[in-house]
Amino acid sequence: MSHQLTIELPADITLQEAKFLLAAKLFETGRLSLGQAAELSAYSKSTFMELLGKTGIPVFDYPAEDLEQEMHL
Repeated sequence: MSHQLTIELPADITLQEAKFLLAAKLFETGRLSLGQAAELSAYSKSTFMELLGKTGIPVFDYPAEDLEQEMHL
């Protein structure tokens, strides 16, 4: 079941920007997968990943210590 949200945006915020920011936050908090968030924002996965990087949201949530251990194996 999907839900619909209707909001009035300030004139300086585009619909595309609002969709991206909502999807990015839901992805960042683990509520949506990468694919779901990309679909919600109406971007391809690769474009969505690129935009996440530009906003400082990591695409992969991998603890640094785990990565360091794996690199020494």
